[in-house]
Amino acid sequence: MIPFLDLKQINMRHEEEITQSFTNFLHSGWYILGKQVEDFEKQFAEYCGTKYCIGLANGLDALSLIIRAYGIGEGDEIIVPSNTYIASILAISANGSIPILVEPDLLSYNIDPKAIEEKITSRTKAIMVVHLYGQACNMDPINELAEKYNLKVFEDCAQAHGAIYKGKRVGNLGNAAAFSFYPGKNLGALGDGGAITLNDEEIYMQLKALRNYGSHRKYENLYKGVNSRLDELHAAVLKVKLKYLDDDNQVRRNIAVYYSQNIINPAVTLPLVEQADGLSHVWHLYVIRTNDRERLQTHLTNKGIQTLIHYPIPPHKQQAYREWNDEKYPISEKIHNQVLSLPISPVMTLEDAAKVTEAINEY
Repeated sequence: MIPFLDLKQINMRHEEEITQSFTNFLHSGWYILGKQVEDFEKQFAEYCGTKYCIGLANGLDALSLIIRAYGIGEGDEIIVPSNTYIASILAISANGSIPILVEPDLLSYNIDPKAIEEKITSRTKAIMVVHLYGQACNMDPINELAEKYNLKVFEDCAQAHGAIYKGKRVGNLGNAAAFSFYPGKNLGALGDGGAITLNDEEIYMQLKALRNYGSHRKYENLYKGVNSRLDELHAAVLKVKLKYLDDDNQVRRNIAVYYSQNIINPAVTLPLVEQADGLSHVWHLYVIRTNDRERLQTHLTNKGIQTLIHYPIPPHKQQAYREWNDEKYPISEKIHNQVLSLPISPVMTLEDAAKVTEAINEY
């Protein structure tokens, strides 16, 4: 069996370093917001090219607190891609704001900048971009629109750790950015975790308090905050794995290049990657499209190849957003009905990729 993602093997490569990092954490006697989190925040901010990083309990909280810290709330509108994972949209709803769905570009799967402007109203406060599957969005026209209409730009970087747009890493392409360190991410913890990166000192100080019951000093609460702190344990692991992130992403690129050069089947549409200097896709997912997904997935399963679907149901068709169920987003619906994610990971070999390719070409 070629697994979709072998998390145990990914983490066991670093067993000795993780064990030592855990031992240091255990012996420190400080288990909440201590040196591990402080060190990781500093290192991850430097990696992303931002002044600040705030470690949080998960990526959804990171998105939600960004919106809150920028004063966006009840009745305000935030533009968001219609084909994203539902967490992007839940973060908007959690603040009483209104998600305004915009269709993606069918080739890149990222939000279509040309479709954004017609959705901007007097109530629009921000554009939330999602660097889906590991490819950075086309940010220049989006930032130009934001400047034209005095909007904030928030990045959902949950699938794009290390991706680059015109020489800058994601996490440093808008006003603030949210990351998830869910175990299956390119940079994954051993449980839930998240972070915000940004350059605004005032918002940074507010976010540091918001994640910790609204407090900078114990028993003194400036805001009605939440408990959403990155665990010291997870920070200790992330510090180890961050050192290898670029190398791991390169392995993903090598596999993606192999797929793209060798999968030749007219029934399969391959992902399109913009090729230019200063751009770097990190291939959190390698997503193909086909009109007969179930049949292809069964064929691959029978060949011992595990695949997944990201995502089978678009947000506007979810029961949670039943008020949208009758709305039509044909590009998103086509994507969600056709996509199939192939195995890709930093512990996968080109020999495995060749077996996947052979099976798809046989189909």
